Amino acid sequence: MTDTLSAPQALAPATGPTPQKLRRSIGVVGGTLLTLSCVTPASTLFVVVPDLFSSLGTYTALTIAIGSLLCIAVAFCYSELGTLIPSAGGEYAMVSTMAGRLAGWLVFVLSLLVVMIVPPVIAMGTADYLAPVVHIPAPVAGAGVMLLATLAGLLDLRANAWITGIFLVLEVIAAAVVAVLGFAHSERGASALVHGSVAQPDGGPSNVTAMMVISGLAIALFITQGFSTAVYLSEELENPRRNVARTVLATLAISTAVILVPVIAITLGAPDLEALTSGDLNTMVAAWSNSAVGTFVSLCVALAIINAGIVMVIQNSRVLFASARDKAWPAPVNHALSRLGRFGSPWVATLIVGVPGAALCFVNLDTLYGVTGVSVTAMYLLVAVAALLCRRGAHREAPAWRMPLWPAVPVLLIVVLAYILTQQESEYLLWTGGITAVATLYWAFYLRPRKETHWTVSIPEDARA
Repeated sequence: MTDTLSAPQALAPATGPTPQKLRRSIGVVGGTLLTLSCVTPASTLFVVVPDLFSSLGTYTALTIAIGSLLCIAVAFCYSELGTLIPSAGGEYAMVSTMAGRLAGWLVFVLSLLVVMIVPPVIAMGTADYLAPVVHIPAPVAGAGVMLLATLAGLLDLRANAWITGIFLVLEVIAAAVVAVLGFAHSERGASALVHGSVAQPDGGPSNVTAMMVISGLAIALFITQGFSTAVYLSEELENPRRNVARTVLATLAISTAVILVPVIAITLGAPDLEALTSGDLNTMVAAWSNSAVGTFVSLCVALAIINAGIVMVIQNSRVLFASARDKAWPAPVNHALSRLGRFGSPWVATLIVGVPGAALCFVNLDTLYGVTGVSVTAMYLLVAVAALLCRRGAHREAPAWRMPLWPAVPVLLIVVLAYILTQQESEYLLWTGGITAVATLYWAFYLRPRKETHWTVSIPEDARA
C-alpha cells in the first residue's frame, strides 16, 4: 500500500548520463492551438456525439453540459498538478510524484489505452467525410491519416502548432455552419433540452432516465478530454508555472463552446426525434442547406480528423519518450524511445506510436469507445486523488497555480467519478480491469524489484525552480 499512497517522493538524483529534455518553444497560443486540436471539436461532433444521440436523444446536450462542468474540476486538478510537475509524462508524472509510483504506473497504462487506440478509431472516420469527393475504404483512409500524422509528428513542434492551427480554424468554421443551420431550422423549443426523449427502434418516443445520463457521462468526459494535452506539452511550454494553467482552462472553455453550441442547434433543428436519434448529421446538414455546403462541411471534418491524428501522435510520442527517460522499460527500449531527432522530436517514439496506429485501422475496434470512456474516468479519478495529496510536504510551499475550493474540489470529483464508474457496462469494466491487472503484474515482477533504477520520475531541471 505504501507504493500506492505514499508521501510526496523526492526526485531521484541523476545517475549516469543526464536525461534528455525537450526544448521550450511554444507559448500559450501555440499550446492552446495544439491542445484544442487534440480535443478536435469537429471530429468529436461528427464521430463521437452521434453515439450519444442514439442513446440519449434530446438529453445529449444536457449530458455534455454536465460532463463539461465536471471537467472544470478536473481542469483545476490538472492545472495545479501540471504547474507543480511540468513533465512530458503528463498524468503519470504528476500522480507518481504525489500518490506513489504504482498509482503513476496505472495512470500511465490508462493514458496509453486512451491515446494509443483512439487515433486510429477516429482516423477511420475520414472515409465517410471524403465520400463526396472520393470513395476510399475506411481502413485504408485511416491508415493513410495515421501515416501522415506520423510524418508531421517528426517535425518541430512550432511548425506543428501552425499546421494544426490552420486545420483548427477550418473545423471551427464547420461547427459554426452546423450551429447556424440548426438554429435556423429549429423544429422544437428550448424546453426539449430538459425533457429527455429518444426514438425506439419502431420510431416511437421513449423517456431518457437519470441513470442513462449518468452512464453516458463517461463518454461525455471523453468528448472534451483533450484539454489534458496541455500537461503533456508542459515541458515544451515557455514559463510553465503560468502557462500550463492558462492553456488547460482556455482549451476547456473554447472546446466546450465549440462542441456544445452545435449539439444544442442539432437537437432543436432535427426534423424529428427519429432523425436525431439516428445521429446522421451529414443528412441533416444537406437537408438544411444544399449538397455544396454539405460537401464543404464534410471536407472540413476530414481535415479535423487528420488534425486530431497529428496532435494525438505528438502527444503519445511525448508520453513514450518520458516513460523511457524515466526507465519504465528494459535498457535497450529506454535508449531507443528517448532518442531525439534533428527537429527536437522523439522520432523513435513517434514511429512506434504512428505505425502500429496505422495497422490498428485494419482491426475491429467496435468496443473501444466504451473502454476509452472507462479509462478516461478512472484516469481522472487517480488525478483527483493526486490533487488531494498535492499540498503536503515540500509541495505545500512550492510556487504553482493553486485551484480554488481545495480540497472540496478533488474530494467531490473522486466521489462523482467513482459513482460514474459503477454505472458502466460490465464488459468495458472487465476489459479495462484486465489490462490494468496485467500492468500491475509487470509492475510487481519487473519495475518494483528495480525501484532504485527504474520508473524514476524525472522533472527537467529548469522546471524545479
